[in-house]
Amino acid sequence: MSASRHLHQHVPPRPDLPQRVGPDATAVVVGGGIAGVSAALVLAERGVQVELLEAAPHLGGRLGTWDRRLSDGSEVVVEHGYHGFFRQYYTLRDVLRRLDPDLGFLRDVGGYPIASRPSVGWESEDFTALPRTPLLNLVALVLRSPSFKLRELRHVDPDEALAMLRYDPVRTYAEHDHRTAAELLDGLGFSDRGRAMLFEVFAHSFFNVEQRYSAAEFLAMCHFYFTANPEGLGMDAPVEDYRTALWEPFTRLLEKHGAGVTTGARAVSLRPDGARGWAVDVEHEPARHARHLVVATDVPATRDLVAASPELVAAAPGLARRISALPSGEPYVVARLFCEGDVDPGRAVFTGVTRERVLDSVTLFHRLEGGSARWAGPGRSVLELHSYACPPGVSVDELVAMMREELAALWPEAADLRVLDAESYCYTNAPGFDPGYHLVRPGVLTDARGLRLAGDWVACDVPSALMERAAVTAVTAANDVLREEGVAPEPMRSIRPRGILAPRSS
Repeated sequence: MSASRHLHQHVPPRPDLPQRVGPDATAVVVGGGIAGVSAALVLAERGVQVELLEAAPHLGGRLGTWDRRLSDGSEVVVEHGYHGFFRQYYTLRDVLRRLDPDLGFLRDVGGYPIASRPSVGWESEDFTALPRTPLLNLVALVLRSPSFKLRELRHVDPDEALAMLRYDPVRTYAEHDHRTAAELLDGLGFSDRGRAMLFEVFAHSFFNVEQRYSAAEFLAMCHFYFTANPEGLGMDAPVEDYRTALWEPFTRLLEKHGAGVTTGARAVSLRPDGARGWAVDVEHEPARHARHLVVATDVPATRDLVAASPELVAAAPGLARRISALPSGEPYVVARLFCEGDVDPGRAVFTGVTRERVLDSVTLFHRLEGGSARWAGPGRSVLELHSYACPPGVSVDELVAMMREELAALWPEAADLRVLDAESYCYTNAPGFDPGYHLVRPGVLTDARGLRLAGDWVACDVPSALMERAAVTAVTAANDVLREEGVAPEPMRSIRPRGILAPRSS
């Protein structure tokens, strides 16, 4: 069945309106990740004079890359971490199609198995090959998964379970945002295996532990990834490193449309600039001035930037308070291991891991990405280990050692790998979705005229998460600029905004 039957035209085309702005429209976009690049590109295509500022020496944000010389003397490109480009990321994919209408730089990852170590006694499960009709996909999941035995389903609380199918972007938050995902899962009454195989893995994937993850956010993610998603859990990934596949082509495209792309330019404060709009003070460089401003930085950077902008705080105290209160997600560790030897050829390219203390996923980059494959050749491998929500007070080296031990327990042949080199980092830049924050979480539009926000942490009424939330909020921000300039918006599609059993408005 065609997925288009289940899509929602969130922003329809407006062929009756002009497509390009006048000559005086200007914008500065702060932040060069998916959100910033998407906003800048949509604006530049319509004739807005855009400058994109990125503090790092490279574009990409949490998809950033850098060069690394390994101990064998070879040069490789290392990335911030693996990201799955799910097929219901319609807005992100529409942005990516500017690079290639056929998305030929993406390849099917080939499944999304969830695994635990053999001693746990649970066989791996894969939730990708399900029917593409919402509700039927959930029924098929329950019927075929050994994690959901019919005799155990008698203990499931139907009201809690049906909350997933009753998702409503207003009602669900009113009823569930005060609770944690752990409380919701306790109330559901699923078996220990069902909870571990599906729900615990799912919560960790958003860099949050279920004990501090909003139950309403959890239900929103269930709606987006499972119960209303006509694409299944199929996902793709670039065939080359993100710099080669995305950031260099995006830079060329932005410059083709007349946009300026400046890396190594750290915005240090924002201030209203009278009739000219906004000024962005840049470290060691002249200030930038523009009519419109889009801030597309991560939570810690946005908090710091607003705190260092007293004139913005005076002009928009409500916005400043909301941003200062934003929670961060848990710290997470990414370890890229360059190894002598390889794991079993039957192992999946990407595997989610459950019931380990720190290891949450394993990606086989030498079977996914061209650069890693060329380095590995025959007899070597490139593995990436993720810990999405690290325990506190443990060093990166200790966490990587723990992940390697847990990998050997999961895949016994991994114990024989000899690590030739490693690139390991702990990050604290993921957003948090704590209970009770939805009502104060800033949205794209702010009470500071001309200032918009974009990013995966920004409140949004379009079902989305992670990279898709970054793209959706970016296009929403760009559309508000286009609206103010009197031109047509960028069309935007999404999955259905409400669950299949959500009560209809009277």
